[in-house]
Amino acid sequence: MNGATNPLRALPSVESLLTSPVGAELIARYGRDSTLEAFRAALNAARERLRAGEPSGAEANSLLEQAADALRERFTPTLRPVINATGIIIHTNLGRAPLSEAAQSAIAEAAGQYSTLEFDLETGKRGSRLRHAAELLSEITGAEAALVVNNNAAALVLILSAFAQGREAILSRGQLVEIGGGFRVPEVMEQSGARLVEVGTTNRTRAADYARAITPQSALLMRAHASNFKQIGFVESASLTEMAAVAHGHGLLLVDDLGSGALLDTAAYGLEHEPTVQESLHAGCDLVAFSGDKLLGGPQAGIIVGRAALVERLREHPLARAIRADKLCLAGLSATFDHYRRGEAVTHIPIWQMIARPLDDLRATAERWAQSLGGQVIHGQSAVGGGSLPGETLPTALVALTVPAPDVVAARLRLGDPPVIARIADGRLLLDPRTVLPGQESTLLAAVHAAL
Repeated sequence: MNGATNPLRALPSVESLLTSPVGAELIARYGRDSTLEAFRAALNAARERLRAGEPSGAEANSLLEQAADALRERFTPTLRPVINATGIIIHTNLGRAPLSEAAQSAIAEAAGQYSTLEFDLETGKRGSRLRHAAELLSEITGAEAALVVNNNAAALVLILSAFAQGREAILSRGQLVEIGGGFRVPEVMEQSGARLVEVGTTNRTRAADYARAITPQSALLMRAHASNFKQIGFVESASLTEMAAVAHGHGLLLVDDLGSGALLDTAAYGLEHEPTVQESLHAGCDLVAFSGDKLLGGPQAGIIVGRAALVERLREHPLARAIRADKLCLAGLSATFDHYRRGEAVTHIPIWQMIARPLDDLRATAERWAQSLGGQVIHGQSAVGGGSLPGETLPTALVALTVPAPDVVAARLRLGDPPVIARIADGRLLLDPRTVLPGQESTLLAAVHAAL
C-alpha cells in the first residue's frame, strides 16, 4: 500500500479536530486534556478498523461525533436524578426519601457558605454541632435529649458500644433480622463488642423469656422493630411496656431499634399503624434509634433520642466522632423537623404528600397520561417500601401501556436523560403517578414518547 492510496494518511490530524468548532465546544465543556484523549482514542480505533479492512468511520464529522459520545458517557455522573414511576414511595435503590424544598434550600445554603456549625454567636467561641437538630428533635418527640449520627446502623453500634461492650444484650430470636445490603443485626451487634443473647422462639417471645435470660452480665434488653418483614399466624411478642418493666426491674436499659422513624400515625392515611418514636418513649424505652430517610422523610441519618444522661454518654464516646453527621445532613434534618414542628409535614414533605395523595387526584393524572400515551388506566397498588410498613400498599391508578416488548421499552426509559424507572406486570409497562414529583410530568411524557 503506497502513500497515495494509503487510507491512513486520509485521517484528520488531532490538531485539526481540536481546532474545529466542535472541538472548541468540547474543550470548553470537558477540558483540553480529556478532549485530546477522546480524539486520540477515536483516531486509534479508526486506524485499527482500516488495518482490519473494515469501514473506518474516519471522516472528521464521524470522529468528532465518536469523541463527543465518549466524553458524554465519561462525564455523565453515576449518581444521577431519575424519575420514579414505580409507585414505591421510599425506594431504597433510588435514594429513599426525596427532600422537601425547604430541606434542599437549607442544604444548599450550608454547602455554599460558612455557617454556625460549631460556632456560638453569643460567646464568639466554639459551639457544638450536636445542638442544631437535637433541640428540634426533643421538642417534637418529647425526649429529654437527642443525638444525630450518619445512619441508623451506626446509631445501634454506638449504643451497644457505650452500654453493652463485653456484656450481654438480650434480643428476641424473631428479631434477628437482615437489613438492606445483606447486613444482619447480629453481625452489627457483634462489631460493638456486645454479646448477643437470643430468647424466645422465631414466632413467640414473652416477657418471661427476657426475665429468665438476665444474668449479672446483662446490660440491656433490645427490640429490633420488624420494619422490613411481617410475621403472621401463630405469633406473639412482648410489648415495649412489658419489656420496660422487666428491664427496669433488673436495673437494665431498654433500647428500641425502631428503624423506620415514623413521627406521624400512618393509620390516618389508610395504612397499618407503624409504631412511632413518641410511642416508644412513652412505653418506657431509655433510648430509641431510627432512620432519618425513611418515614421521617429527611436525609440519611441515624437518630437517637432518650434519657439525657444516656445521650450525654453517647456524645462523649470516642466512636461518636467517627460516625457524626456533617453540616449538610444537619441542615436538611433541621429543615425537615421544622415541618413537623409547624404541623405541615403532610403538605411539605414529599413522601407524606405521596402517602396522603387522594385517589381521585391520582386517577385524574393517570387519565391525562393515558390520553397522551395511548395507554389504559387500571387499578393498582403503590408500596410504601424502604423497610417501612412491610406488605402495606395504597390504592392507586396506573397507566398500562401494551407494547410488543415492554422490557425493551423499560430499558430505553432507564437509559434516557433523565432516566425513567417504570415497572412491568402481566406483559405491560406500568407507570404510577404517585411517585412522580411535581414538575416532572412533561419530562416523563416526553421520555415515554421517545422510548415508544
